[in-house]
Amino acid sequence: MEGIVIKSTGSWYSVRLDDGDQIEARMKGKFRLKGIRTTNPIAVGDKVTLKKEEDGTAVIYEIGKRKNYIIRKSINLSKKTHILAANIDQAILIVTISQPKTYTAFIDRFLVTAEAYHIPTVIIFNKIDIYSDEEKKELSSMKKSYEKIGYQCLEVSATEKTNLEKVIEMMKNKVSMISGHSGVGKTTLLNIIEPGLNLKTSEISETHKVGKHTTTFAEMFELSFGGYIIDTPGIKAFGLIEFKKEELSHYFLEMRERLDNCYFNNCLHINEPRCAIKEALEKGEIPEFRYLNYVGMYNDDEDENYRGFGY
Repeated sequence: MEGIVIKSTGSWYSVRLDDGDQIEARMKGKFRLKGIRTTNPIAVGDKVTLKKEEDGTAVIYEIGKRKNYIIRKSINLSKKTHILAANIDQAILIVTISQPKTYTAFIDRFLVTAEAYHIPTVIIFNKIDIYSDEEKKELSSMKKSYEKIGYQCLEVSATEKTNLEKVIEMMKNKVSMISGHSGVGKTTLLNIIEPGLNLKTSEISETHKVGKHTTTFAEMFELSFGGYIIDTPGIKAFGLIEFKKEELSHYFLEMRERLDNCYFNNCLHINEPRCAIKEALEKGEIPEFRYLNYVGMYNDDEDENYRGFGY
């Protein structure tokens, strides 16, 4: 039998078979995936081959070749990484200007990681109905910066149902992974565009203005209008893993297109003379907050609330 993993709870996996049925499965022995040290060798979105057992469950004995996958730092210190999802057509990052605030340091770490694993990302700015005039200006500035770089951005209000038809159109017939800090409204958004999901929403902590975690494991859901959505746990941090610091600028789109213009082939764009990146920065062609976030990542600044250029 063959199918797609739609939910992982650590030791057991829910698998949607090719005929539409669902079965609970476990791993056969230990999988060692070449070049990946991870807490979860099987991830949501993986295509697997199974064998049915007498008790009605199944055993997974083969994982299909992945088109891509995306990782984050694992909370398990004995391992380095945790695979959030595999075989993704696009990532959707939900961002809020307040309640809770999503800083560009987090956004850029997510975008860099997605670029490294060849996953295009759409940025959705949610809760546009609650922002002050000052926050609306901040949103507008941030959105223009990311659109100029080449990222698709949408302004929505899940509760007011603003621009949700654009979200549906963008998700149609694709496997989308949706992510963001807890409390940004991703679960509310999913429940409105696909009411049958009945996902549990979180509440905002009034003390810290951050969301309470409700999604514990990643899970894939079929969409009635075509395609699938992978809901991931609310992410507090998104560390940079599995690529060299010298490669970091390759995953900033506005830097990548200028790398060949640097005087030195191994330019790190920090202290070197005749650097095309710093020249573009001085001309205002690269957003200052993006460059500051680049330097913060290069220096391994783990403070996810690093604000960058006022963001």
